[in-house]
Amino acid sequence: MTVHITESIWLNASDICSFEHLAQVSGLGDDNLRDLVEAGVIEPSNQDPDNYFFPVSCIVMARAARRLRDDFELDPQGLALAVNLLRRIDRLEAELHGLRAKLAGGRQGRD
Repeated sequence: MTVHITESIWLNASDICSFEHLAQVSGLGDDNLRDLVEAGVIEPSNQDPDNYFFPVSCIVMARAARRLRDDFELDPQGLALAVNLLRRIDRLEAELHGLRAKLAGGRQGRD
């Protein structure tokens, strides 16, 4: 018998978390997290490097970054590139989905 443990976090769009909390729940070290902030991959809600706060939606991105770092043994620059490419793919897929929905809606109007 195999037991799978799943962890869930309820993310409220208006909530924020501290730098320390983000590092803790993502599994990224402080240095890795700072590298991602400096690369613009994860954007804090404020501009105080000594006391950063982040939207809780950054938890998802930080966890994905940690998995990429661990799975592919990426250095900070490679990690930033990989995460930025994944975000771009997500945006393009969303745009494609929207365009397909518009196209399907236009076809139904002609039938």
